[in-house]
Order: sequence, then C-alpha cells, then structure tokens
Amino acid sequence: MRKVIVGIYVSLDGVVEEPMWTMPYLNDDIAQANFDGAMAADALLLGRVTYQGFASSWSTSEHEAWMNTTFPTLPPSAFNKQMNSMAKYVVSRTIQELPWNNSYLIKGDIAEEIRQLKAQSGQSILVNGSVTLINTLMEHDLIDEYWLIMIPIIIGQGRRLFEERDQPVKLKLQQSIIYANGVMRLKYVSDRG
Repeated sequence: MRKVIVGIYVSLDGVVEEPMWTMPYLNDDIAQANFDGAMAADALLLGRVTYQGFASSWSTSEHEAWMNTTFPTLPPSAFNKQMNSMAKYVVSRTIQELPWNNSYLIKGDIAEEIRQLKAQSGQSILVNGSVTLINTLMEHDLIDEYWLIMIPIIIGQGRRLFEERDQPVKLKLQQSIIYANGVMRLKYVSDRG
C-alpha cells in the first residue's frame, strides 16, 4: 500500500500560508531533503490553490534555471523533471482546467478516491501545501507521515496548519534533523495503534 506523506514548511507558531518567509532559510541541505522526498514519490496530491501555484512555476524553464542556480548541489534539472513527470491529483470542486501535464481531477468522494490511490501499486504520494486538503485527509485518517520543516520564525498571523479537531491525532517522532541555520526537519508517522 502506498503512503500519503505531507511535506510542508511551518513557522514556530504554526503558520503555513504564503510561505515566502521561508526563502531566507532555504539551503542546500533542505533542498536535498526535499529532492530526496520527491524522488521517492511518483504522485502529488494537491488542493486547487497549491496546484495552480505549482503549475505556474514548476513547469517553466525560468523556475528550472532558478533551481539550478540556487541549489547547484542538486543534479541539474532533476527536481523539475521529477515534479513535471509525476502524476498530479487535484482535489477541487471548482477548477475547470488542469494545464499541467499528468494532472487528474478528484471531485467526488475524496476519502474514497484517496483510499483507492493508496491501494494502487507505486511509490509514495506527496501532499505539499494544501491546508484544507491536509485537514480533510486527517479527518479520514489517510495521512501516513508528516514531514514538517519548522522555520525558526514567528509570523503572528495567517492560516495555521492544523484546524480545531474533535479527536486528537497521535503521531510518533521518527526522525529529527536540526540544520545549522536553526531549521528543524521533523518526520512523524501516524500512530494508529
């Protein structure tokens, strides 16, 4: 069974919205961890807003050039090629067009369609951004791992990662890495036991 893995940048106060504040903290180590995660997956699961943002940047030669220049330790163009070749599953009731190649719309019974995706053979399914989707997946116990990249900054306002819940979600810390710039990469797995 495939895993659904959430990968997201989070401020110390839980903000994930419009993460341009992460840019000063990005470095080769973080880029390598993100690259390794992307290479171990063969699908993205995205909400409409994140999909539209990703489609308008990852598919461009300008973004590819920026990645190659900003993170020269990564194999040239490999990150962009991986992101562009993956299947993209978009959860939306409003989107009409999916211009990014290999994109598929999910708009029916979201939980059931994700369960079917998980049951297929293949590699992991990554969820980036897409806070509403993440909370929906949590509600249906469909997330297997959380890769939180904690940025040492307090934003003070903006959308938080986790919404109020009736039931707690138990997690086990599987890995923690602290980078020289104070960023922490925390890997939690679902504790369904």
